[in-house]
Amino acid sequence: MYSEKVMDHFQNPRNVGEIEDASGVGTVGNAKCGDIMRIFLDIDEKGIIRDVKFKTFGCGAAVATSSMATELVKGKTIREAMQVTNKAVMEALDGLPPVKVHCSLLAEEAIHAALWDYAEKNGITIEGLERPKSDIGEHEEEQEY
Repeated sequence: MYSEKVMDHFQNPRNVGEIEDASGVGTVGNAKCGDIMRIFLDIDEKGIIRDVKFKTFGCGAAVATSSMATELVKGKTIREAMQVTNKAVMEALDGLPPVKVHCSLLAEEAIHAALWDYAEKNGITIEGLERPKSDIGEHEEEQEY
């Protein structure tokens, strides 16, 4: 049912924790399943994500997608982090069961929410970034796959 990569990121999650005085913090959830994901970003003056941490309350797939998403954005520019989609997270994990696709959507939205927070704190606009949703509901899931 789950790929080896999903199991590895669930059993040995990368970048767990929080960053004190983070450049940006994003929290999103899915009220239907109860998953809550929070991503912390440390962004330097050149717009590079120096560090990233996460805290997730949810199923194994939620933990695995959080872990993989942090790996995908660490060391990247803001623009590169904007390109990390739920599909990229799923591909990096060698896929997710259809009933767990919403976890990858949470990961994408949590990154965007943290970038939104960073942009607001610094009075800047990040091209292509929209105000994040705090709850990823069913209709968003259906549209994505």
